[in-house]
Amino acid sequence: MSDTQERIDQLVKNNAVLLFMKGTASFPQCGFSGRAIQVLKACGVDPKSITTVNVLEDDAIRAGIKDYSHWPTIPQLYVKGEFIGGSDIMMEMYENGELQKALDKQD
Repeated sequence: MSDTQERIDQLVKNNAVLLFMKGTASFPQCGFSGRAIQVLKACGVDPKSITTVNVLEDDAIRAGIKDYSHWPTIPQLYVKGEFIGGSDIMMEMYENGELQKALDKQD
């Protein structure tokens, strides 16, 4: 495993709610990342409790996360080490109640 993959793996394993995104929770820098934060807020997650990784600040992470998850887009949400998906998947899971269940399990 490369150093970047190892860094990503440690982030995923050591954070209950982890969002790889463009920008930060308080200042998303793309619409999809902004929507991901809004969906998490709608589920009752305090944005301050979300660990975020701004992929715009680290090109190695930006490319590496796509290989790690085998998912081509950002944002990417992980809950308790499990890959959930991007903003479209998050929205779909929010609408059918699955995202709330996944987040409730992380306590």
